[in-house]
Amino acid sequence: MADVIANGQANGQANQPQLVLQKIYVKDVSFEAPNAPQIFQEIGETDQPPQVQLNLGHKATSLGNDLYEVTLSLTLTCAVGDRTAYLAEVEQAGLFGIAGFSEPDHAGIIGSYCPNLLFPYARQVISGLVLEGGFPPFLLQPINFDALYAEQQRRMTGGDEAPTLNS
Repeated sequence: MADVIANGQANGQANQPQLVLQKIYVKDVSFEAPNAPQIFQEIGETDQPPQVQLNLGHKATSLGNDLYEVTLSLTLTCAVGDRTAYLAEVEQAGLFGIAGFSEPDHAGIIGSYCPNLLFPYARQVISGLVLEGGFPPFLLQPINFDALYAEQQRRMTGGDEAPTLNS
C-alpha cells in the first residue's frame, strides 16, 4: 500500500492539473417569431433565400474553490427580406472544476475547451426551437473555438479592443 488516500486523492496527485465537468445545463432560452403567421407565406412566395445571422459569445464566472461556470451564448436571427422570421437564443452553461493549470493553459481551457464542449448542446437546443417554431430544420455548422480563442489572444496582444469572444 504505497499510496495513501488523503482528501479523496492519492499522495502525489494533489498538485496534478485537474479538469472536471460537473454539470451541463440550459441557463436561458428564448424563441420569437414576431411576424408569424404571415412570415410562413412570405417564405414560400419569395425567391430570396432567408438570411441567417449568428451571434456568439461566452463568459466565465469563478464560483470559488476552483469551480467555474462557463456560459456559451448563441443568438440566431433569420430574416426574409427586411422582416424577421425568427429569433432563437440560448445560454448553455456548464460547471467546471479547473485546478493546477498554468495561467495560459487555464485561460485556454475557459476560452476554447469549455465552449467547444458546450456547443453541441446549444446547437441541439437551437435546432429544436427552430423546428418547433414551425420553420424548416436548421443545424448550426461546427465552430472552431480554438481558432476563435487564438484570434482573441492575437487581438488582445496586438492592442485591438474588439475580441471575438467575450470572456
